[in-house]
Amino acid sequence: MYLRHTIRRKDGKVHRYWRLVRSVRVGRRVIQQTVAQLGELDERGRIEARALARRLIGAPEEAPLFNDGSEQLTASVRLKGVRIERSRQFGDVYLALALWRGVGLEQLCKQLLPSGQERVAWAKMAAVLVTARFCEPSSELHIAEDWYRRTALGDLLQLGDEEVNKDRLYRALDRLLAHKAALEAHLSERCGELFAVQNEVLLYDVTSTYFEGQAEANPQAQRGYSRDHRPDCAQVCIALVVTFDGFPLGYEVFAGNTHDSQTLQTIVATMEARHGVLGRVWIADRGMASAENLAWLRETGRRYIIGAPKSELKKFAAELARRDGWRPVREGVEVSSCAILRPTRR
Repeated sequence: MYLRHTIRRKDGKVHRYWRLVRSVRVGRRVIQQTVAQLGELDERGRIEARALARRLIGAPEEAPLFNDGSEQLTASVRLKGVRIERSRQFGDVYLALALWRGVGLEQLCKQLLPSGQERVAWAKMAAVLVTARFCEPSSELHIAEDWYRRTALGDLLQLGDEEVNKDRLYRALDRLLAHKAALEAHLSERCGELFAVQNEVLLYDVTSTYFEGQAEANPQAQRGYSRDHRPDCAQVCIALVVTFDGFPLGYEVFAGNTHDSQTLQTIVATMEARHGVLGRVWIADRGMASAENLAWLRETGRRYIIGAPKSELKKFAAELARRDGWRPVREGVEVSSCAILRPTRR
């Protein structure tokens, strides 16, 4: 990057206009591309412009004492003899680490997982796990035996390939699990600071995951309703809460034989204690619509939208079949209100 000037004569005067240019290769040609028009510069302005160009390209001043002319030397290279060895993926892991640090997780993990006698800091292993989840979601075995070695994460974290193995990754997950509530609260707070996330409307549902083995060491591993069509396997139920935009707010794990409706009150109380109560609207499917849950939600003054069981819908079939009473809320969506008469308690 350097200065070039153009001379123009106007009204009998000579004008010298300066511009900052850089050399750009286009095919087999090298052309000069204008970076900035600087106008007419005096001697001081030209000196400052050259200094700016050096700062932009990151080339420091070279002392004449060390200028031996080696920068002008060239070497012939036989292209057929050049090969690439041990290439590494850099961009995605670099961005993931930048996000990891930007949202404050690195500092938080150092506080929650202080260094002890372990060979590799648990906070550093947590960075590996989060980066892998961001770039290539997979098992801990795949991370240790394949993915980590294909990335530049070892250089960025100063962590050798031999120091990342499945056992250490599994133990890091155990360490993080003990601080799940603190991690969720931190992420929720940072997300609210960085983005315009609406946490008033919360969507709640339950899924399950099963074990191929007996899982005898896990008391929550029980046989129950299997969404994976594997009633022969023990499973656990995972209750997930997300915002209206799909941002995960938190999750809890229940025994595999727990009915969906039995998780609602625990989840609502847990999330409100962690993230606040004001303005919450809970949305869930009809699996949560037990009489006990609905009574609890009404009595505690919580707002909710829960799908009605099919048996309840039959009571309003005639009223819902009428065309009048429906009003549009947006294109393709209409709503109708039906009154429900409930017996009063004595």
